[in-house]
Amino acid sequence: MHVVSTPSTPQFPTTVCELGVPLTASDARLEGVSAATLHPANGRLPLPTWTSMSRPERIAVIGDTGCEVPTAGPVQSCRTGWPFPVLANSIATVTQPDLVIHVGDYFYREDPAKEDDPRRNPGCTTTAEAASWACVVADFFRPAETLLARAPIALTRGNHEDCNSRFRGGAGAAWFHYLADELRADDSCDRHSAPVAIRAGTLNLVSLDSSYADPDDTGSTAGEGIFTAQFDQVNQDAQQHPHDDYFLFTHKPLWMVKSAGQQPGEVTWLTRVLSNAVADTPAHSLAPNVRLVLSGHVHLYQMIDFNTARPPQVTVGSSGGPLDDGPDDRLVHNQPVGTPPQPVNQSITQTVSPAGGPGIFGYADLRSTGGTWDLAFRRANGAALGPICTLSTRLDTKSFQCAPGAATDGVTDRPGKPVGGR
Repeated sequence: MHVVSTPSTPQFPTTVCELGVPLTASDARLEGVSAATLHPANGRLPLPTWTSMSRPERIAVIGDTGCEVPTAGPVQSCRTGWPFPVLANSIATVTQPDLVIHVGDYFYREDPAKEDDPRRNPGCTTTAEAASWACVVADFFRPAETLLARAPIALTRGNHEDCNSRFRGGAGAAWFHYLADELRADDSCDRHSAPVAIRAGTLNLVSLDSSYADPDDTGSTAGEGIFTAQFDQVNQDAQQHPHDDYFLFTHKPLWMVKSAGQQPGEVTWLTRVLSNAVADTPAHSLAPNVRLVLSGHVHLYQMIDFNTARPPQVTVGSSGGPLDDGPDDRLVHNQPVGTPPQPVNQSITQTVSPAGGPGIFGYADLRSTGGTWDLAFRRANGAALGPICTLSTRLDTKSFQCAPGAATDGVTDRPGKPVGGR
């Protein structure tokens, strides 16, 4: 086993080790480990259930899972108003996926002195302790305990894991210390990371770091060239495996619709710099076998497709933080979105009312049907809500065919806020 880092500062009083597990392994356990707490508690690490010739049968997608305790503004109740612990347990026990994808934003306790569950989190109770190991445990490892014991998890970085200077590298330093693909021994933090390709048998996942794309969600296109080069890397990788499906997962969505009005063109969508960057690649688009884009950032669940070669955008930012308000899907239909603009073919946003408004806590459930994928939304308790949608097998007209399901009803999971990523 390789030692990555040893205790250095009060922020990171831990020893971090890593060990590559052979693809032929049938079991992996943590034994003889001297630690105050093990995550997962039984020490058994889930391994892939697929082979090089198959793929995961079921995938759960989560995002924006931390408990929001900001330095200013409303504070989420981590004891009674934070669904992630229940949601993570539901995924593990009800959905029982072979793989979990987290689309970013793990660490929300920016001022732990304001949290309402301090007795559960020794070492994460004061402002000075923000972004520490204890806060990483409080926001992610402890609530995800059952989930971590159920299935392997693929991670990408969110804007809450940025490099702000307040915490000696910010929560970004905690990301690179504990969760990044290449772990670090110091408190360093980079604004951008190279894309990471993950082979899940015949399904290929690519994690793209969009944590610094349009930081204030104002339409900024700064850094467009950096993202263009990264999307070109994604395309080059996909072109080497033209018969395999690719899912691109990145925190900031490429084509998520925030709001829509009555008139054509009255639409606000995220994130222009990423959509522009895709259009600027030599292919002027994502590779044909990129079947889905999975994102978060906005605290909603939304699926939109274009019935073109552009892949559907699935946004899953509804797994923990306070929910945003969503658009009326009827007004999203046919609105021009993206670079170049393409009319939205279909939009399904899970909100309390069909006319938009507060979102609903939950996660995405992807199930392999052999040649394609079924997509469903599930509440925090694991119950399905809304239609089951089947991804078309064509690569030139990617869209979902959605069978009627349980209609969105008057749930009261939590009041929403004006839409916008956090």
